[in-house]
Amino acid sequence: MLGSLPRTLNVSFILRSVFEREQGLNWLGFESEKDQVTQRTRLSVSSSLSSITTLAEAQDSGERIINLDHGDPTMYEKYWQQMGDKTTVVIPGWQYMSYFSDISNICWFLEPEFAKQVVRLHKVVGNAVTDGRHIVVGTGSSQLYLAALFALSPSDASEPISVVSQAPYYSSYPSMTDCLKSGLYKWAGEAQNFSKEGPYIELVTSPNNPDGTARHSVVNRNKGILLHDLAYYWPQYTPISSPADHELMLFTVSKSTGHAGMRIGWAIVKDKEIAKRMTKFVELNTIGVSKDSQIRAAKVLKAVSDPYEHVDDSEVGETFFDFSYHSMAERWKLLREAVEHSGMFSLPKFPPAFCTFFNQVSEPQPAFAWLKCENDIEDCETFLRGHKILTRGGKHFGVGPMYVRVSMLDRDENFIRFVKRLSTIHV
Repeated sequence: MLGSLPRTLNVSFILRSVFEREQGLNWLGFESEKDQVTQRTRLSVSSSLSSITTLAEAQDSGERIINLDHGDPTMYEKYWQQMGDKTTVVIPGWQYMSYFSDISNICWFLEPEFAKQVVRLHKVVGNAVTDGRHIVVGTGSSQLYLAALFALSPSDASEPISVVSQAPYYSSYPSMTDCLKSGLYKWAGEAQNFSKEGPYIELVTSPNNPDGTARHSVVNRNKGILLHDLAYYWPQYTPISSPADHELMLFTVSKSTGHAGMRIGWAIVKDKEIAKRMTKFVELNTIGVSKDSQIRAAKVLKAVSDPYEHVDDSEVGETFFDFSYHSMAERWKLLREAVEHSGMFSLPKFPPAFCTFFNQVSEPQPAFAWLKCENDIEDCETFLRGHKILTRGGKHFGVGPMYVRVSMLDRDENFIRFVKRLSTIHV
């Protein structure tokens, strides 16, 4: 039972948080104009307490496998269930049958409504410049990553261009880069160790997956080309400091709203020719991107943005970023308490920064925890597997095996079981 956890590591924290939010006690202390929305956006008492009670009654004999290897964002299911039919889409059988969406657009398979809602959301959040840019839609940001490599690589080079990233880097970068053994580009590993002369592509993931840190380029040489993966640059994960303004930026609905199954991502591209080449790659690869998914994604993004542009609407329910920020804050507090109680692990500390979206100083609370095993434990992934906790080891991210990446985005029940079990692991 959760109540058996020593000291403060139990559901009382979550219950207190829910109560304060229900009573309008300004749990985060926001005092901006956005509070007109934020102070009205509270969880439903009955549904929240019911779900928390279920968690409190959950038994954990230590035999159930807890899989936090993948970043499957099922934490967000609860919010979208509360939204009811606000994001329901009904598509008649005769609609969206053509390959083409807008032949006047460089990205001819980009649905205009989806493009409109992407631009709108970025303006609401203030996390990316979209004016004068081209939007390319893809089947998730994974396809767009490959499209970007295709577009950025010289077509007439005598050898593949090197692709590098600072470690720890996203574990799928090496395999995705080299899976087709392309003659255009090739994975070249850790950016800080890169010394080869000539052109290169540097991947900058910020906030970084897996460790949540803010990143900048590290090679900084002539002929370098930067590709920015900003999948986690959203206010529930990190303070928004300013609109990102880079040559090529990747985003995805899977981490922004939690809809990983839609398989929709988008690139914001400055250069027209690069946007054309990326579009060509998607055309050759999948002959476009599902219109059904784009229409559904547009509906979801609209539901996220609407409350922030209708602050006087008494019908506004709990806002998405309010829900997700509170959820991540609660989870990180519980995890840090579990780590402190165990004494076997450590977590990175993040400097607070001013968030222009929430208009307050806050700390990053990443989508993944970069957990380090202490006390001479050399292989943290294997050690935790012995406790039936599945994670992804540091070797997959270009660093040592004493680190693991832990998803913070699983369903409540699984996450609570994880922090409970982690807190009981001692020397």
